[in-house]
Amino acid sequence: MTEQVFTKKELAKYDGQNGQPAYVAIKGTVYDVSAKPAWRGGKHHGNLAGRDLTAVLVEKSPHGEKVLKGLPVVGKLAE
Repeated sequence: MTEQVFTKKELAKYDGQNGQPAYVAIKGTVYDVSAKPAWRGGKHHGNLAGRDLTAVLVEKSPHGEKVLKGLPVVGKLAE
């Protein structure tokens, strides 16, 4: 199976709104955060799904990359 590659424009469609799943990109990997209650409605502590949140996770998140454990990987972010 070929891994899906998302452009930033394509990723933006997966914002958790209007029945869309909520995806976020971290360090080039796209994760599905839809099942996480903290991401209900595609929002979490002022962050929005459908975006590359690498800088937020690395610089601001008190949890770091451990929050990614167990999240489904749905693809890669195009460079």
